[in-house]
Amino acid sequence: NQKAAEITGFSKDEVMGHDLVAEFISSEFKQSVKAVLDNALRGENTANFEFPLYTKDNRAVEVLLNATPRIDSAGMLVGVVGVGQDITEKKQAEVELTRVAADLRKLIDTANAPIFGIDTKGRVNEWNQKAAQITRRSKDEVMGHDL
Repeated sequence: NQKAAEITGFSKDEVMGHDLVAEFISSEFKQSVKAVLDNALRGENTANFEFPLYTKDNRAVEVLLNATPRIDSAGMLVGVVGVGQDITEKKQAEVELTRVAADLRKLIDTANAPIFGIDTKGRVNEWNQKAAQITRRSKDEVMGHDL
């Protein structure tokens, strides 16, 4: 469809009749994508399968795929309907969020001041190195306990 052409850079004419797995899927995902498509050809749905699809300029686009058996009006299985969603930006945001969280964790752990946190029930859920040094109680000793 038009959106697939827009995302991948391939026109309909460039992909029709070509082997999706062999030509557009990276080697490390060929087996798993083939399994998803084969399952659909056996009548099994697959939801929320993630894999990289390569564009015409060899850029990876992260795709969330739902693969469903395609049934004709006589009830015969005639193929697979694949509905994909470009989740590249979402995946990039997740990577960035993980990086920021790691940076914050490092900042908290190495701060030159005691930093602690408690949950709504007063149980310790954060305890940095300086808090451990001052109180002589390790993070493992205090986590989950009343402050």
